[in-house]
Amino acid sequence: MRAPQTLGGLHARLRPSPEHGGAGGCISRGWDVTPRQVVERWVERFNAGDADGLAALYHEDAVNHQVVQAPIEGRAAILAMFEREFAAAEMICIPEAIHEAGDVVALEWRDPLGLRGCGFFTVTDGRIAFQRGYWDKLSFLRMHNLPIE
Repeated sequence: MRAPQTLGGLHARLRPSPEHGGAGGCISRGWDVTPRQVVERWVERFNAGDADGLAALYHEDAVNHQVVQAPIEGRAAILAMFEREFAAAEMICIPEAIHEAGDVVALEWRDPLGLRGCGFFTVTDGRIAFQRGYWDKLSFLRMHNLPIE
């Protein structure tokens, strides 16, 4: 049994599933994790600015659709998106509520500057297959003194 991982007082235990044996500390088909635990790990890696770690949480053919921009398809493109975003602005996700319903997790969040949003994650086999996010891009750009596109 692995040590508990924490996220703002929430605890998640990662256990290698007996049929897969587990591997190297990342969420994969070898870990018996709930969709909520995957999203909690996503928040941890997002707040650490860990683009590689975030990308590892997605299926190879995953889709990340932030409704304020075109959908990003595939793990490599999702990695590139996170690298660009982390280079442009310091971002923090403070979970306000996490709701799990089967393989779908809803994450309500805010950031230290007052921006609020929500994300919906579909998790299959311990990885994110689809993500959709709703937030105010204009407010985000203004808060971070970024050019308005």
